Amino acid sequence: MALNIETFSNAKGGNAFFKAIGHPLAAREAARLLRDLSAGPLVVYDPLGFAKAFAEIYDLSNLDIAAVYVQDLEDIGSEILGRQAQPVTDLPGSSAPKVFVTAFDAGRLIDHIRHLLPQGAEVVSLDALRLPEAMLTNSRNYLDSLNFATNLVFFREGGGHHTRLATANYWSGYGAKAPSAWCCLMDENGQPLAEWDDPLPGAGASVVIDSKEVRERFGLGDFCGSLFLHICGIAGHDIVKYALDTYGDSDEVLSCTHDANSWPADLYGGLPAPKEDERVLLWVQNSHPAPVPAGSVGLNLMGEPEISWLDREIPPFGTLAIDTADLLPAARWPQQIEVQAGKHFVRPRYEVLANGAMNPPRQRIAHANVERVDLKPDPRIPELSNLLGKGFILPAPILPRGRFRSLALPTPMSTCQANLPLALYAYDPEGKEIGGKSLGKLPRNHATLVDIDDLVDGAETDWGHMELVYDFAEGGEADGWLHGLFRYEDKASGHIAETSFGAHVFNAVLTYKSEPQSYAGRAPGLSTRLFLSFGPEPYAPVCHLIYPASTPWHARSETHLMLYDQDGQQIAEHEVQIACGGSLLWQPADFFSAADMRKAGPAGYVIIRDMTCRLFGYHGLMNGEKAFSFDHMFGF
Repeated sequence: MALNIETFSNAKGGNAFFKAIGHPLAAREAARLLRDLSAGPLVVYDPLGFAKAFAEIYDLSNLDIAAVYVQDLEDIGSEILGRQAQPVTDLPGSSAPKVFVTAFDAGRLIDHIRHLLPQGAEVVSLDALRLPEAMLTNSRNYLDSLNFATNLVFFREGGGHHTRLATANYWSGYGAKAPSAWCCLMDENGQPLAEWDDPLPGAGASVVIDSKEVRERFGLGDFCGSLFLHICGIAGHDIVKYALDTYGDSDEVLSCTHDANSWPADLYGGLPAPKEDERVLLWVQNSHPAPVPAGSVGLNLMGEPEISWLDREIPPFGTLAIDTADLLPAARWPQQIEVQAGKHFVRPRYEVLANGAMNPPRQRIAHANVERVDLKPDPRIPELSNLLGKGFILPAPILPRGRFRSLALPTPMSTCQANLPLALYAYDPEGKEIGGKSLGKLPRNHATLVDIDDLVDGAETDWGHMELVYDFAEGGEADGWLHGLFRYEDKASGHIAETSFGAHVFNAVLTYKSEPQSYAGRAPGLSTRLFLSFGPEPYAPVCHLIYPASTPWHARSETHLMLYDQDGQQIAEHEVQIACGGSLLWQPADFFSAADMRKAGPAGYVIIRDMTCRLFGYHGLMNGEKAFSFDHMFGF
């Protein structure tokens, strides 16, 4: 059963209402409010159309609702909460002693109908669920998205496994005065284990939350669940971005992923099926204070209609590992799995476990991606090459081929993608093409895996990057939402890391439907600000920067690598130049002295800044020859 709520619109952005009613603090007040409302008959006034969404999250079956009233003439006669909506002007005819107004900032709305209220009626509203004023950025508009900069973090401590969140206080750089982080750690059953509110350090200072430190701070045992993170008093934008390292007591435990995307979606794609010697666990974090009913989460092979449903309830805010083999026992890599999520949870992580094929067994964590349900094929995309050159590009690293095997798997990521007309090209660090092939018009249920060693056989270069692009030689359709999964295998140790992302138009002055994408301001986005975290000791950070160009752009980048300590103080800076269409594989120790790196410390970071072009980056950690991690970067 899917939730009938709006969480995100690509036209309007994130919907703050579901965050406002689903916040852990709001859920506690909602329980009190519903107990009070269940004491007798009441009527509901739904001036803004929020009643149905509220009922999706909270069980209102115990309420004795005599009537529902609305303000908009177009809503009159519609069914709301099992009642036929009446005009609010009929409210005086009600004898119910209580009026429930399903809106925040309800004071003015109540004033508008005060003359219509039955004599002696008590009026209550969703303002009973409001967060404390100190947590708000804009108290005048409660549903301002800046009041709900939230995200869920997969947080595990125990069994030799640890998690470490890293970001920086970028909100103060946008003008925030005193932002803070409100955190609620919940166990696998959604029960609170610890709750705290810490002020963020100064502008640009690093923010690190380590599961080992949290465990020690609150005297906890092992846990595996969700860390609900709310950044309060922000400015700039409401996106909570972070890098998440998963590391362990064993040298072989190391992965990285990033923020969960705080808007639950209907579908997720890019979940790989297991190899014969693997298990793939899908980590589902219920994002709401309502249970996920049994039969509401399902898996199917991408492009296939048969869905296998999970016959188990997930408690409010609960965390559950679903073994994909329990639902799809015959699925095998490189097949892909589609996740039927029904807006019950944010973008999930998945964990791949080797079943004894290696000694010691290896584990890795990555994330699935949001599958769009609002797109249609765009007939103009095949016609844009004369103006946008390569058009949409999905760039990914080719790691040093002597040590690593680099694999590419195109992944359907919108419901309208019946086929994928694609080609894959490889380039050396200077942007010279060293291999390529048309993949044809792939069907939605394809399992076409490309080994880059086969693509660049005989090439002298050891590393570089690949680009997945549209190729309409055999026909086909495109919507611009081109995605792929990229897997990297250490040929010696057997350790694996993988990452997935989507295509954009890069470094073109012409714009098309908000591309080249700009994270701040209108398109085109032609500059770079990326965040490279260092991770816990003794791991060494690594970064792969790619300079993709849809059209010819500046011959070389002017990229500044700026080293910061944990307080946000710049220690050193180094400029590098990357060839247009090329890439740079580097580690901070390549450009910064040992003394500067010690001064930065494990909570330090590098900001990659370029005002001349948009770069795409990947980051990770190296543990010598034993293990590595890899994922795409974020910026702010």
